[in-house]
Amino acid sequence: MKLPALAIHGGSGTITFGTKDSELKQQYLNALNVTLEAGFEALAKGQSATECVCKAVKNLEDCELFNAGKGSVFTAKGTHEMDAAIMDGKTLKAGAVAGLRGVKNPVLVAYDVLQNTPFVMISGEEAIEYARHREFKFAPDSYFFTRLRNDQWQEIKGDGKMQLDHSGEGAKFGTVGAVAVDTDGNVAAATSTGGMTNKAWGRVGDSPLIGAGTYANNRTCAISCTGHGEHFIRGVVAHDVSCRMEYGGETLEQASNKVIHESLKRVGGEGGLIAVDSSGNICMPFNTEGMYRGMKNKTQTITRII
Repeated sequence: MKLPALAIHGGSGTITFGTKDSELKQQYLNALNVTLEAGFEALAKGQSATECVCKAVKNLEDCELFNAGKGSVFTAKGTHEMDAAIMDGKTLKAGAVAGLRGVKNPVLVAYDVLQNTPFVMISGEEAIEYARHREFKFAPDSYFFTRLRNDQWQEIKGDGKMQLDHSGEGAKFGTVGAVAVDTDGNVAAATSTGGMTNKAWGRVGDSPLIGAGTYANNRTCAISCTGHGEHFIRGVVAHDVSCRMEYGGETLEQASNKVIHESLKRVGGEGGLIAVDSSGNICMPFNTEGMYRGMKNKTQTITRII
């Protein structure tokens, strides 16, 4: 047994670092390592997998490097609309939010929906009202402003196009997520995102959709996805991995790799996922040039970008 274990991601895509970007690259790696250490410490102390993925994703939401929480991209209206989801593999209970504005940590609201309501997903103005009613922390627009995200928006502002979170010459699918298995063998997954730059009409991607971008089931695995959301929704990617394991007898590695490198690519989908099963096995496949990712168990800690 390899329990407990934790894996995280901060997005996938074309991730290019020039010779002058060594400091920025190190900042990303440091952010991943800090998140891994905090999340795994909680696991080692006996906290549940669900509590720990929530903690890990909150840490990433607090970091402006990633397109979630503080670092969320701009919508067509110049606002920030955030989505998040969390699922408990033991109970199959889940909570999700879509279209939140002004909330510092959407994953905390999603977790509250899981714990304190009979619902799975709430969205839009009512979800914002719920967050205020439950006294979650809000922040002014200035908190979510970053020069990088604003520059990205200004490039395509007003032309009606939506664009993936991107940097330099490449495109990056900016989502953050975590999967974990605790000392009792329970798994959980959480995902959070700021969506697409210049998005309009309340567009929602796969991140808050249970079975598409987020899924957890003790019988199989926990999954958090990152990529072009529409393709992940159409392929019900997270649940597909679980089904291949439960009904097809595939291992975590077999199922994850087939979905990312075969099924998803057949429909033109790009991205990746992180996965963990109840034995502590971890898989982090992607079909893009890179993925911000990391994993930690009792014997090893790994963080990678490319």
